[in-house]
Amino acid sequence: MVEAAFDVAGLVGHRYRTDDFYEVGREKIREYARAVQDFHPAHWSEDAAGELGHTGLIAPTTFLSTVAMLANHRLIETVTTAYDVVVQTDQVFEMYKPVLTGDQLVSDVELSSVRRIAGKDLLTITNTFTDQTGEIVQIMHTTMVGLTSDDVDAGISDMIERVIMSGLDTTSRAADGLPTSDPEPEIAANLSSISRTRVPRTAVRFEDIAVGDELPARTVHLTRGDLVNYAGVSGDVNPIHWHDEVAALAGLPDVIAHGMLTMGLGAGFVTTWLADPSAMTRYGVRLSNYTVIEAASTGSLEFTGRIKSVDPETRTAVVVIVAKSAGRKVFGLATADIRLA
Repeated sequence: MVEAAFDVAGLVGHRYRTDDFYEVGREKIREYARAVQDFHPAHWSEDAAGELGHTGLIAPTTFLSTVAMLANHRLIETVTTAYDVVVQTDQVFEMYKPVLTGDQLVSDVELSSVRRIAGKDLLTITNTFTDQTGEIVQIMHTTMVGLTSDDVDAGISDMIERVIMSGLDTTSRAADGLPTSDPEPEIAANLSSISRTRVPRTAVRFEDIAVGDELPARTVHLTRGDLVNYAGVSGDVNPIHWHDEVAALAGLPDVIAHGMLTMGLGAGFVTTWLADPSAMTRYGVRLSNYTVIEAASTGSLEFTGRIKSVDPETRTAVVVIVAKSAGRKVFGLATADIRLA
């Protein structure tokens, strides 16, 4: 285990803004939609997106997780020096404005909390994405658990160094290697209200739903090739998703699907039913298990959902999503807040 040269909890509140903007590309949206098996036409066709009132392709719900990977790199490579492995446990997306082709996004990155539960550290990073108009389009909260050699095989760090993709800087950084904390961002950002005020164009009307109603079930299949593809598209190259030996050293029964991949599939399950991807305003998932993908067989995920609550005044509802793989629940708790026509 690498000993921490600093107290991780002491970094809570540290924040910085990315140096450059990320421009959302047409083909990147399509690549990501393919990776999470989301074939809603608005992710692929400008005409279909235009029918929903958008000026370009709309990105899938979890698309900005890939941008967060880039934005968070400097923070991640510092805080993770205290651990041998970091595993994602929770993710929350708050959508305030659809992400479209051509958007130029910057992110404020903050280590917003460190909690110790059952002897393990839970770290939450918050990304606030702002577009070229100065409006906040999405806020994302990512929670990870830090594992040490007490939890995984001590040789995992050396193995990762041998198999990780070339060109990645995996050397440890001291805390003073972080960019200067910036409590007052240069650009005053305003919280956009578009996702809360635009008229949704859902196939399902509010009058047609009731508490307890079930969404049409969906089963998706995953192969090792799907995991490798998602790793390349998302930038999440953690070897536990494609290397048997590293997965074994991490204490896993085999290679497992990315948590964000399963979340992307879950989001598409709901937005396909809605027929308007921009009608989802919040999506939160707590991971409770993993999806094992064996080399010699195809893995599968079964998604079901039901209406948990409705609000007639705002014509909104909350959907509870259940994801199962090999009979095990993959999502401990997953909900989507939606707006209906």
